[in-house]
This record gives sequence, structure tokens and C-alpha cells, in this order.
Amino acid sequence: MTGMKTLLAAVALGAMTFAGSAFAQDKGTVGVLMPTKASARWIADGDNMVKSLKERGYQTDLQYAEDDIPTQLSQMENMVASGVKYLVVASIDGTTLTDVLQQAHDKGVKVIAYDRLIRNSPNVDYYTTFDNFQVGVLQAQSIVDKLGLASASEPKNIELFGGSPDDNNAFFFYNGAMSVLQPFIDQGKLVIPSGEMGMERVGTLRWDPAVAQARMDNLLSSYYGDKTVDAVLSPYDGLSIGIISALSAVGYGSGDKPMPVVSGQDAEVPSVKSIENNQQYSTIFKDTRELAKVTVDMIDALGTGKEPEVTDTKTYDNGVKVVPSYLLKPVLVTKDNIKATLVDSGYYTADQIKP
Repeated sequence: MTGMKTLLAAVALGAMTFAGSAFAQDKGTVGVLMPTKASARWIADGDNMVKSLKERGYQTDLQYAEDDIPTQLSQMENMVASGVKYLVVASIDGTTLTDVLQQAHDKGVKVIAYDRLIRNSPNVDYYTTFDNFQVGVLQAQSIVDKLGLASASEPKNIELFGGSPDDNNAFFFYNGAMSVLQPFIDQGKLVIPSGEMGMERVGTLRWDPAVAQARMDNLLSSYYGDKTVDAVLSPYDGLSIGIISALSAVGYGSGDKPMPVVSGQDAEVPSVKSIENNQQYSTIFKDTRELAKVTVDMIDALGTGKEPEVTDTKTYDNGVKVVPSYLLKPVLVTKDNIKATLVDSGYYTADQIKP
């Protein structure tokens, strides 16, 4: 009889386990597509998305495309064919996904563009991101403040770098920065010795640090024989590291040749350490934990027939429609607030960013 009780208990436990598993699967599978593992930022995004989704009872399929557009297209097609209910897409090139998004729409798959706007498609339901124009404003303002341009008596030399021209965000970063810098350029307080302005001239394809370093090398050799670089607008930490490498190679940051004021974005560990070491001046912190939470909140709302919360219904026109968006607030980080912003919030431990 004891054996029978044990058997019945085991069967009941198995049924409960199966029921629990089935319940978890009832919410469906979310396909999460990230562009690359080359940036620590995207690894954190992927991890945070999976963690948040699993906590809410979703199955997940997380894939990285290593900045290869055909790979990302294939990943999306396979996810749609496999029956995912939702797609969260940080696109490599936000203009190349129209056909596969139509396939997703035809199958009733809801699509959330994640941090990078997907362009030229009506089949993008929502967009979650940070206030990308404000990112550029903060980057430029950090340069203006550090150089003391408001009261400067002598003009300062600056060079401009932009992000990847196939990433819609890059234009918001650049335009936000120029909204701050242009008045000082017009007043003659800021000078661009190379004369290179505009995303068509300063963009950095695929956000490639090696491309940024090579361009900085060229700028230094072509325009700075008897001039000094006072600042470099960099929209991303990876580019900043490449730019600083080029500057260091010609003596900046040593002796009586101070490192220029170099901005950045994403608060990646190498750049946080660089800030601690008085090389890079600033970065922009975008808490990917919060972005994941907002995105999963949207998915939860869609799954229960509710209207997801958005904060912007005017700004993000993808060429076919204005995509309802939720914008999070970016935070400027300098040496003065690294601990308060990055360590006290639990984003990093003190040991992780120790120089």
C-alpha cells in the first residue's frame, strides 16, 4: 500500500510539474534579436530581456547576429516560422526588415523595436528606447561645460564623430549634440579644423571602433600639425576608446599635452575605467534593466488585450507610420558620479570598474 501511495504521489507531482510547465508556456515565446556580442551593452540587454521575460512566465529565444544583416533576417524568419508570439528587435539595419515583418504581421506576431527604430514598415507595433535626442544634448553639454565655453576668451578645437548611418538613433544623437554645439560654432568659440560636419561626413559604419581610430589618425595627421585637439564628440564608448588610442599615439594624455574632452555612451566597463583614469571625460548611462522592464510591460499588456503605456506618439516616424514609443531618461556620467550612478544602483560592482 505504501508503494501505491508513493506511486500516486509521484504521478500527482508529475502532473503538477507538467501543469506548471504548461502554464508558463501559455504566455508564449518571445523572440529576442540583438545585433552583436561585440558590444558589452548588447550582451547586457539580451541577458536583462531574458531574465525579465522568464520572471513573467514567457519562453524566450535570444539570438545575436554579429552585425550581419542576412543572419538577422534569417533568425527573424525562423522565429516567425517557429510560432513566436512576439518579436523584440534591436535591428542592425532598420531599413532591411520590411518583408519579414510582413510575414510576422500575417501570423499575428506583435513587434517591438528595441532601442533602434525599424524603418519603412507599417508592421512595427511599438518602440522602446531612451530619449536619443537628449543623449546627444548631454554629450555635447558635457563638452561645453568642461571647456568652459560660455566664458572662454579663446576658441577651442573640436572634431565630430557620428554613429552608424544605418542606425536611426545615430541621427538623433548627432542632432541633439549639434543643437548644443552649433551656437558656439556660429559664435566662433568652437572651431572644427577638418571642416567635417554632418552625418554623411562623420558617420561611423557599424559603430566600428577601428574605423573611428583610423579616422582620428587621419584627422590628426591632416589638420593638427600646429594645432591642438581640445574636444572630440563621440557618440559611443567603443568609438571613444578607438579615438583615445589615436590621440594617445601622438602624445595626448601625457606630459604637458592633456587629453581632449571626449564624450561617450553606454557606460561600458573599459570606458568607465578610462574615465576613472582621466582619459575619457564622460559617458551616458542607459539602464538596460529598465528598458527590459518597460519592454516586457508592453508585452504583458498586449497579451491581456490592454493598451501598452507609451510616452511619445509624435517623434518616431519610421517613414510609413509614427511608432508609439516609450522613452527612458539617459544619465550623464563623469568621474564625479560614477559610484552614485553605476555602483550604488547595483548596475556594476566596485570591483568591476576598478581602474
